[in-house]
Amino acid sequence: MDRNHSTKGIARPEASFFRGEDVVRIAQELLGMYLVTNLPEGRCAGRIVETEAYRGPEDRASHAWNNRYTPRTRAMFEAGGLAYIYLCYGIHHLFNVVTGPQGMPHAVLIRALEPVDNVELMLLRRGLKALSPRICAGPGALGKALGLTTALSGTSLLDADSPVWIEDHGARIPDAEIIAGPRVGVESAGACALRPWRFRVKDSVWTSGPRS
Repeated sequence: MDRNHSTKGIARPEASFFRGEDVVRIAQELLGMYLVTNLPEGRCAGRIVETEAYRGPEDRASHAWNNRYTPRTRAMFEAGGLAYIYLCYGIHHLFNVVTGPQGMPHAVLIRALEPVDNVELMLLRRGLKALSPRICAGPGALGKALGLTTALSGTSLLDADSPVWIEDHGARIPDAEIIAGPRVGVESAGACALRPWRFRVKDSVWTSGPRS
């Protein structure tokens, strides 16, 4: 992976990382990195502990299956390094990292985080009084905790002044410490639903559980 190292050892992955063609591998490599937002209410960050890969257009579980191009999926067809955020059940704002070259609509859903920075604001947004694993366990929960909404869909994760980005702190999760299994909520996708493209950090208490 290309990195632009800072003096503090923390860097944002370069465009070449997001624009790789192997979305399944990228979904695993994002584990251990950090999702950060810097919005008017404050800066928040969490360590990524669970992801799902969506490999459109041949993946029936993907919004871009069969090259489905709509106003909602437009960001997925751009070059990797954008946020793709969609509304689920009219309530939950789900954050995805667009990957792949332009025209190759791949994306990684961020499913769970270990809260790191400004936990107090995350608790306030979630309406919780005490820290517990449920604060960022599940894509809807983490979206709310970090203040992510569909208004940020299409935002570049590469721009220095972006309100949302990924940070690489240099830590890697060994393959032996990654649990792979079927994705959640895609049963209607036929054989694609059985693909083991959901990845969790083994023994992390912050993931969303076996099938939640």
